[in-house]
Amino acid sequence: MSLELKNVEKRVGADIHIYETSLTLADTGFNILLGTTLSGKTTLMQLMAGIDRPTSGEIWFNGENVTDTAVQKRNVSMVYQQFINYPNMSVFNNIASPLRVARLPKADIDRRVGEVAELMQLTPMLQRRPNELSGGQQQRTAMARALVKDADLILFDEPLANLDYKLREELRDELPKIFAERRCTVVYATTEPTEALLLGGHTALLHEGRVSQFGPTSQIYRHPNDLISAQVFSDPPINLASVDKRGDRIVLSDAVSWHATGGAADLPDGSYTIGIRPHHIGPVASASQTVPIDGEVLVTEISGSESVVHFRLAGLSWVSQSHGIHGFEVGDTARLYADMGRAMLFGADNSLVAG
Repeated sequence: MSLELKNVEKRVGADIHIYETSLTLADTGFNILLGTTLSGKTTLMQLMAGIDRPTSGEIWFNGENVTDTAVQKRNVSMVYQQFINYPNMSVFNNIASPLRVARLPKADIDRRVGEVAELMQLTPMLQRRPNELSGGQQQRTAMARALVKDADLILFDEPLANLDYKLREELRDELPKIFAERRCTVVYATTEPTEALLLGGHTALLHEGRVSQFGPTSQIYRHPNDLISAQVFSDPPINLASVDKRGDRIVLSDAVSWHATGGAADLPDGSYTIGIRPHHIGPVASASQTVPIDGEVLVTEISGSESVVHFRLAGLSWVSQSHGIHGFEVGDTARLYADMGRAMLFGADNSLVAG
């Protein structure tokens, strides 16, 4: 199964919702659309599904131009973040509804609903109504209805956003297993970089209607093409600052500099933008996190087994994210350690030049 966008653009009046985009999705594993709210993820998915038409460009599926093919004539399913189920139908009938529209024999419907209900752990709930289910069970029902259709293209528009943390983790683990042996193209939209990394596959980074980069998820996380891609793929936000390359040193401020290593060592002297992700800064020195930095603590957060510290460094607000519970007091000066070997350097045009 292959889905290709050829010079696709979407305008609404004078506004451009999707800038000219050419993209060939992977035919196995997940294709993730990662971007903030209003970056264009839902619009792009609606164009892929045929719910909306591009202003210009073409959409090809399995070697066929489907740009003008109505969504009703495409074998496509879409799951939204809201729990969209028929409230007056049982779980069984909710799941079976697309098969009945397709006029499949009753025996086939019973078999396929039974198989997908087992897969989605819904078998004991088949005679219940949606309002008798938990949020997670309702979303499983919506997913089961999408799966039972055996669609060529399945689109998930932030399907786990309204679930609690435990349910999100559970379904995140299950989804790749569910699709491991299915022959279909899967597109999954999310605002969360961590979710993209957990699902793997390939990721398209979206920013203000533009795809800034597409490729294997882990690869573009480690090697973003430019500053925008690095910012899209970082949560908490990546720490940014202007630095100078002076001989064999990278200088952030009078108090903070370090020896240039790797690709940074070969750069010509001059000004650059440094980007370092929060989890590469911590309160404990290690073999890699060896550059000491002192910052004024602005905000502290403890989430589960992680500590997040917002601190002021060289007149800028930076963030540290580390494992464990660490005590910091607002207003104090904290000694932190940065793994500058993991830092990225961007040139004047914001392209990645080292890292």
